[in-house]
Amino acid sequence: MSRGYRWLVTDLDGTLVARDLELVDRSAVAIRAWIDDEHECIVATGRNEESARRYHAALGLQSPMILFNGARVVAASGEVLLSRTLGDAWPTLRRDVLSTLPPTVGAVAFVDDRAIVVRDAPALTDYARRDRIALLHDPLADDAEVTKVMLIVPAPPMDALADRVRAVCPELVVVASEPTYLEVLPADATKGTALRWLAADRGVDLADVAAIGDNPNDIPMIEVAGLGIAVGDGHPDVVASADLVVGPCASGAVADAVEAISGATASRSH
Repeated sequence: MSRGYRWLVTDLDGTLVARDLELVDRSAVAIRAWIDDEHECIVATGRNEESARRYHAALGLQSPMILFNGARVVAASGEVLLSRTLGDAWPTLRRDVLSTLPPTVGAVAFVDDRAIVVRDAPALTDYARRDRIALLHDPLADDAEVTKVMLIVPAPPMDALADRVRAVCPELVVVASEPTYLEVLPADATKGTALRWLAADRGVDLADVAAIGDNPNDIPMIEVAGLGIAVGDGHPDVVASADLVVGPCASGAVADAVEAISGATASRSH
């Protein structure tokens, strides 16, 4: 574990951010020490910029952010470096999937930084509170440049809904970011493809990158990175895909990761 890693790429929710929606103190301290030691920390999240920015600022980061699970990459200044949209698949998705959703399933479409309700449902109230975003009810045209559609179900499982989306729009990426969150993303939009693009753009060898996450949407970046790290209480598929498993989020999973890539011993290895 003595390799000199340059970047630590971290998911937010369930990895760096606990269930109370606040940064885990021990992990935040470790990241600040990591960047003070002239390393870089990249946030990679399913959130939009408005929702992710407060964590980025609280950590004092000047690095780019991977947003919308890889559909967009923005600089610390807010400049958009990479952007993908659903394109021609959007009207098909809306007509053949979203219009047929049961009343308990909510859908939100993201256009730029606007979160627009496509199908209202009670579950959207908690979703908006959790991500601290304002939900709008603006009309959307078939040619709208939709970055992501978030489907919120009242309870798992979401397998049937995921299969339905894939059958109608096989070119899109469908991934679970939480047990009740199903994200519909542009073709090739994953945290892994965004990380690969950003590393190439900045001239960083992926072998010099460590990445940590807890949910299935984190697997692509964990597999792309030179060292893939799973949060100890993360999804079993993430744990199985990782090179290293550390402690649970709430006890400082990211701090464990920093210790590991700095040459110290992590709480658990896999």
